[in-house]
Amino acid sequence: AIGVSMDAFAVSICKGLSTRKIRPGNAVAAGLWFGGFQALMPIIGYFLGAQFEHLIKAFDHWIAFGLLLIIGVNMIREALSEEESTDNGQQTTAECACGCTGFKTMLMLAIATSIDMSFFISTLQSITQE
Repeated sequence: AIGVSMDAFAVSICKGLSTRKIRPGNAVAAGLWFGGFQALMPIIGYFLGAQFEHLIKAFDHWIAFGLLLIIGVNMIREALSEEESTDNGQQTTAECACGCTGFKTMLMLAIATSIDMSFFISTLQSITQE
């Protein structure tokens, strides 16, 4: 559980470091967003795993292979790309994602950092059923 939640911890640190003026309300909001989603996603994953296990059990390993292949190919493509980022004084999307505390940004970050837990629990649920 600790290993799966380290991404939320890293994003929380990034948000704290990129905030110009630290307010207790921002820290509480980040904790509620990330903690809430870290608690909610295992529950969602468990129920989704129970509902769809019989539909994907025959080819679930191919789904995992395909997703990991896409991620790996994208990482290699980005590493070999000669495209460099230019700093023209504008805030990039990554900078905004770390510094902004708006609803949309926090929702996307909370989902992105906790969705792996739902897949982990749904996999664990299907393994324990055997």
